Amino acid sequence: MTDLVRRHPLLSFVVLANLLSWVAWLPYILSMNGLGWWDYTFPSVLGTSQLAGVLPGAYLGPITSAFLVTAIADGRPGLRRWLRRLWSWKVGWQWYAIVLLGVPAVIIACSAILTGGRVQAPPLIVVAAFLPGLILQMVTTGLAEEPGWRDFALPRIQRRFGPLLGAAILGPVWALWHLPLFLTEWGGWPDSTWLRPLEFTAFCITFNVVMTWVFNRTRESVPLAMLLHVSVNNFMSIAWADMFPTLGAADAQHVLLLGGASPPRSSSSPPEAGSAMSHVSRHRPHTSVRLAARSRRSGPGRPRPRSSDVARPESRPDLCAAPTRDLECDGVRRHLGGHPARRRRRRVRHHPPSVAARPTAQARRTGRSIARLTAPDRRHRVVIRTT
Repeated sequence: MTDLVRRHPLLSFVVLANLLSWVAWLPYILSMNGLGWWDYTFPSVLGTSQLAGVLPGAYLGPITSAFLVTAIADGRPGLRRWLRRLWSWKVGWQWYAIVLLGVPAVIIACSAILTGGRVQAPPLIVVAAFLPGLILQMVTTGLAEEPGWRDFALPRIQRRFGPLLGAAILGPVWALWHLPLFLTEWGGWPDSTWLRPLEFTAFCITFNVVMTWVFNRTRESVPLAMLLHVSVNNFMSIAWADMFPTLGAADAQHVLLLGGASPPRSSSSPPEAGSAMSHVSRHRPHTSVRLAARSRRSGPGRPRPRSSDVARPESRPDLCAAPTRDLECDGVRRHLGGHPARRRRRRVRHHPPSVAARPTAQARRTGRSIARLTAPDRRHRVVIRTT
């Protein structure tokens, strides 16, 4: 069994997550809150029976399956990566503003289209309950689902199929996990029709594209994906009905589908946190050394300089091979060597530009290239002559 999980970790996760959740949801589906075959009604907690009937299966499904499969397939290094993404809160404040303010704005705009622009202000009690509801959704729905779907499944699918196709594949799988709940109060049973699961599947595909975009742009931040997910649930369950009293449950599904299909605008978004340029800018030392190779024009009888003759940072012994008064060899060696964190605290003593005048006669005879080492402030230059 463990060998099968190691060979097919993604398939093992999907099967295990669905199996564990569906078995745990079976009493809720058969009870009076669902099909009515079992004469039992789950207690209502905070005005809903989902906390007692749905939440245990949600905790037992994606997050538990992701933990077990990661431990078997990847061991402790995989668990550390999984937990690192789960606690990746350090993203730009713009992303929190986009999620916390953008999600309600999109839902209100899509709902206003269906009502002809009629929007009512929510009562004060709804406004006061919005933040506690968001925190409750984070520790219930967000914590139960996103460590599995976004933290475990999405990176593996993206490595094989890419972001867009991977999001299109994960969306139906995510919807399949919810399908048994349409036989309960969660899905509007017994008033729901066969169109509602289809609309929910389409919403999962489109909304999963948006979540994948946010997940990748925030350097695989699972907490932000959780916040994006529960922001939709929290607004629809607390404020939506009071702001749009003329719309019903069927209209709510249309609003979600319309809002999930809205493409994100990258022009107004902050820079990509996982891009190469931002990664370099965050790790750029305060005092850096830049090498720019400049080769002299080859004349008759002079060999053309080879790329191997250009001085490089990793060839430290060659830089100081020939003694010269134009280069502080010890200072350059100390600057280019050692631990990267220590390079920022070391400075190179430079000579004024008048010292680095013209190539020597030996350099003109050999035709070797001259690499110019420029300090970050561009006020002093050091000429490195290679022989």
